[in-house]
Amino acid sequence: MLKIIPLGGLGEIGLNMMVFEYDDTLIVVDAGLMFPEDYMLGVDFVIPDMNYLKQNKSKIKGVVITHAHEDHIGALPYLLKEIDTPVFATPFTLGLLRHKLEEHGLLAGADLHTILAGETLRIGVFELEFIRVNHSVVDGVGIAINTPVGLIVHTGDFKISYADMDDSMTDIYKFAQCGKKGVLALLSDSTNVEKEGYTISSNEVGEKLASIVAQSKGRVIIALFASNIARVQNIVDIARQGCRKVVFNGRSLEVSVNIAKELGYLHIAEGMEIYVDQIKDYPNDEIVIITTGSQGEPMSALARMSAGYHKQIKIKNDDTVIFSSKFIPGNEKAIANIINKLYRLGADVIYEKISDIHSSGHAFREELKLMISLTKPKYFIPIHGEYRHLILHSRLAKRVGVKEACILLAENGQVIQFDEQGGSIQGTVVTGRVMVDGKGIGDVGRSVLKERRILSEEGLVVVNMAFDQETGIIVFGPEIVSRGFVFETETGHLLEEAKGVILEIVEAVGPDIPDRIEKIRIRMQSDLRRYFSLAIKRRPVILPFILEV
Repeated sequence: MLKIIPLGGLGEIGLNMMVFEYDDTLIVVDAGLMFPEDYMLGVDFVIPDMNYLKQNKSKIKGVVITHAHEDHIGALPYLLKEIDTPVFATPFTLGLLRHKLEEHGLLAGADLHTILAGETLRIGVFELEFIRVNHSVVDGVGIAINTPVGLIVHTGDFKISYADMDDSMTDIYKFAQCGKKGVLALLSDSTNVEKEGYTISSNEVGEKLASIVAQSKGRVIIALFASNIARVQNIVDIARQGCRKVVFNGRSLEVSVNIAKELGYLHIAEGMEIYVDQIKDYPNDEIVIITTGSQGEPMSALARMSAGYHKQIKIKNDDTVIFSSKFIPGNEKAIANIINKLYRLGADVIYEKISDIHSSGHAFREELKLMISLTKPKYFIPIHGEYRHLILHSRLAKRVGVKEACILLAENGQVIQFDEQGGSIQGTVVTGRVMVDGKGIGDVGRSVLKERRILSEEGLVVVNMAFDQETGIIVFGPEIVSRGFVFETETGHLLEEAKGVILEIVEAVGPDIPDRIEKIRIRMQSDLRRYFSLAIKRRPVILPFILEV
């Protein structure tokens, strides 16, 4: 029996992790993270619950990574801290992984192996063939997995663009060959299933960017995803044609660029690249700055420029700032805030909503239909997307000819199994989301998030008191300190009256009552909460600190 178990990525954008298991062989495809949602206050990012992998660590024969985006590689360091297993990835993906593992102190002990599109790899009972796919990062691959029960095709993240006829084009011939052999099941990326037609080609985006740069009278500042090396090369070529120098600014971008140059994925003519502190030595119309911050990240280079505290780059009136990336849902407000600040500083800002300066790396509906037609799967499993994306992709597959009974709509933790009887969803395994906050992994849960939400919305009131241990008389306080609740100077009477509530509690709970301090503490929390609710319609967190001396 073959088991396919999604531990993340089905029902959400990000967190991609898929298990393929047969007998005593288990492989993992991708190990991604997800950036926190709005309610996850203070959380840095989210990784999949890996308990199933920990319970079956003796079966794990390897981790295969399809491409270098964080939603596919970001959780790998946390997996390798728990499980020692080989990792297989293409050269650029491995380059970024090495940097990431080095930051976590794991590089020296990591067992890393290079794979290339077109190659095959045997891991236990599985034989994997890697198929080149076009995505918004170089070196992406899909995987054709030969298993004892049949051929499984995992597309990875992909798009099919006929206008981009180069070495990065999705190898539709290989996918068609899989279809001729007979595909038991197709696992296909659902991210852009809501989009009609075909993706805009990179060539079209390049032409638009070239036009904007040519018309710009001053510096051009282009923000993009750090891993989008193909776009970086496109911009470098445009800058060369316009006799402009190129500056890379932003730590993650500089890392990606250096890796791409070392591996030969990025070519920059000698003398074209300058450092950020050399910008002042050239006229404004001879500069192109490629930077990070396209998603409104608060500490990114572009965010610092827009706020006016970037050490070397100050926004000028004749600057043109281009956001050459999609606005990821949830980031719109942060991006809009930066755009407004840039306009206030006098820059002209161009972004996705007003110009075609971004090409998605995820297939639109016609490309998704083509993938199904090429592979001709018996079973179809939509992956990578929120639940509505999975539903829409399932309907699309049905229209292309997949039988409704052969569409397996699974969610995280559900076990998809294939045997001589066919494919079905049978049972579940434990999975979920683990929040990473600083160095803490999994120590932030619903209760902590609830407390953080209340603190952020209602504020905090701290009461300090001390009693004489023998007499029970108050020797200090009550002192009341508030944070995020009210201006103490403006509403001092409110806190003074709260002290009266506290003194009434102390009088009611006399020195002869057992467990007096604990009873006072409990009464203080409930009575103060009730008082503030009646007086000001707020319910702050009440923290009493009571000592006996």
